[in-house]
Amino acid sequence: MKNFTVIDEEFICDNCGKLVPKLGYSCRNHCPYCLHSKHVDNMPGDRQESCHGDLEPIGIEIDSKKGYVIIFKCKKCGAIRKNKAAEDDDMDLIIKLSVNNG
Repeated sequence: MKNFTVIDEEFICDNCGKLVPKLGYSCRNHCPYCLHSKHVDNMPGDRQESCHGDLEPIGIEIDSKKGYVIIFKCKKCGAIRKNKAAEDDDMDLIIKLSVNNG
């Protein structure tokens, strides 16, 4: 992906308060426990977005190459963002999102 900045760091989730570990094989983008993210990037990893709102998971797409892709909507500015699901994401929450799509 053009302009992709690799940042894989642990963080405390603003939504559920849990410590989120590094992903280890790619860049951690969202909490694996509640699937929420934070609106901090314009381009992946650039940390240039000033909004910093809560990116709430609102749906799932299935991509033939990427697998599950989580759709987020920023609760502050309304922006829509997408990110590939991680191997350690809560599968029950992903299933619930897929049911909401239908």
